[in-house]
Amino acid sequence: MSKLFQRFRARFLDVLASIYIYNEHRGYTSLDRVIDAVRVRCPDDPSFIAAIEKHRGDERKHYVMFKRWFELQGRMPLSVDTTCGHIDRFIEKVFGCSIDDLDTQGVIASPEAFERLCRVIMLTEQRGMRQVEVLLTNSHVRSDKAMKRIFEVVEKDEPDHWMPYAGWLDRQGPAKAMWRERWADYWIHKSLMLVKLPSLFLRRATPRMAAWPDAGEGSLLDSARSAR
Repeated sequence: MSKLFQRFRARFLDVLASIYIYNEHRGYTSLDRVIDAVRVRCPDDPSFIAAIEKHRGDERKHYVMFKRWFELQGRMPLSVDTTCGHIDRFIEKVFGCSIDDLDTQGVIASPEAFERLCRVIMLTEQRGMRQVEVLLTNSHVRSDKAMKRIFEVVEKDEPDHWMPYAGWLDRQGPAKAMWRERWADYWIHKSLMLVKLPSLFLRRATPRMAAWPDAGEGSLLDSARSAR
């Protein structure tokens, strides 16, 4: 293996893992608010609540696995922002605001907004499942045993991350405006793959994180939320 190929492979995995660690952290922290909303909207559906709690726990588990991968590499992830977050851009496209600015109480109060949120999460997770299937055929991912194992775990968990939302939505009746959301999902994915990822790969000046994304999270509170 040439040194040039080794550098390319190392950079590819570095960028890939940096994007994933951002998205996994964004995922589980955002799901805390979804769980709160579901408890209010669907108090008589404990299986749906439990499925989303498992989803949150899996996202946290995936984040920890990517974090450990970087720790073993002896470096921090690249500092990426919301432009690398599929769910960030999807929420902004559909709701017209960032995840942080999303009106949780407004979503709870509106059946249409709540269903829209469930569709966005479902489509994001379906997209993630297809992407992991592709990555597990990638020679760079397969050449790194730890990275390959991480994505195998993610692949195993992914169906549980969209099927509960799909099942709940099916019980509510015909989908509304699904084509607009699918179109948004498609273009967000394409822009990430064709523009954002290559530019991050080529931009060597991108700094690394100074602290882990979960550094400010209380371990006891995090454990309690995972166990709810």
